[in-house]
Amino acid sequence: MRSAPRHVDVLTYLFTAAFAYGTAVHLVQLLGGGGDPYPGVPVAIAWFFVALVVLDPLAAALISRRRRVGLLVGAAVLLLDAAANAVVNYPPHDPAGGVTAGRIGQAVVTALAVLLVFATPRLWRWYR
Repeated sequence: MRSAPRHVDVLTYLFTAAFAYGTAVHLVQLLGGGGDPYPGVPVAIAWFFVALVVLDPLAAALISRRRRVGLLVGAAVLLLDAAANAVVNYPPHDPAGGVTAGRIGQAVVTALAVLLVFATPRLWRWYR
């Protein structure tokens, strides 16, 4: 079997790192937030953010091992994370105007979600 093109390696490393970083972010928020790590956030979204402590490393592990299911799990997680962050980082949940750290984070997650959705067909043949 021939080796994968360089872009496959780069994208695999990128998404593995992104999910590892997401794991760390949500773990810090969970541990640092006490009894309510996501105050004012709708309950379903708060539970989803807590679940990311498991879902992010799962996606990272599957993608790092080049498993096709990792592409699907990863895309689903990023799309849901982007949507959840959009809900909590804009009115009415966040009435702040202009650019905020949460809105920058939401934009980054959205960009990663779009990149993974479009990269999945190219990566699929190199994953098993």
